[in-house]
Amino acid sequence: MKVCLMKLCRLLCSALSLPLHAMQVIGLRGMYKRLFPLLAYNVTFSYNDKMHRVKRELFRNMAKFADTDGTLRLLEIGCGSGANFKFYPHGCTVTCTDPNPHFEKYLRMSMDANQHLTYDKFMCVSGEDMRGVRDGSADVVVCTLVLCSVSNVQQVLQEARRVLRTGGAFYFLEHVVSDSSSWTYFLQYVFEPLWCFLGDGCMITRATWKDIEVAGFSELNLRHIDAPDVSLMIRPHIMGYCIK
Repeated sequence: MKVCLMKLCRLLCSALSLPLHAMQVIGLRGMYKRLFPLLAYNVTFSYNDKMHRVKRELFRNMAKFADTDGTLRLLEIGCGSGANFKFYPHGCTVTCTDPNPHFEKYLRMSMDANQHLTYDKFMCVSGEDMRGVRDGSADVVVCTLVLCSVSNVQQVLQEARRVLRTGGAFYFLEHVVSDSSSWTYFLQYVFEPLWCFLGDGCMITRATWKDIEVAGFSELNLRHIDAPDVSLMIRPHIMGYCIK
């Protein structure tokens, strides 16, 4: 009975999304692509306040992956508006990538607010294809709230492995699907079609930890957590890091 109700509710939610599909067909989706970075930038402040302790814990040992000369070369996949900058170690060199060029304005604002870092460049590329980044050129790769919206999770993870030097680390923080028996999963399943459009491709029923577990890293440190004070539909998170 619950499964039938869930499928019916998802069908209704999909129907509500039809006008958004129509927007995409007639080309108005590009306008939302311009608006989304502004929305994401403003949401960043609230999310960082709620996740401050979690992010501090996640990135606290990042400095140990610095190269032998003491430099830490960090590449962030899907940097958005630079929400993670305040948590990075003093003096590390950051290369930013994001497929949406309209984030760059807000990214510059975050750069100005975080002068403890050195910024290399911004590259408008997808996580699946970072051919402009040399093999083994990064000590650390960071990916937070990104794997939910990429087209091919495994391809992004393989690109992360490629650009990491041996012994380098891939850090992640992602919302994931809840247990299938929970009411959280019910809501995730029902509202995903609408959420995907409003969240610029964000999928809320991905078991991303399964992709990370088989990505070929030599060591994996992964934890499941409930994010504090965030929407029920994205409360289940995974966090941790892998070593190449």
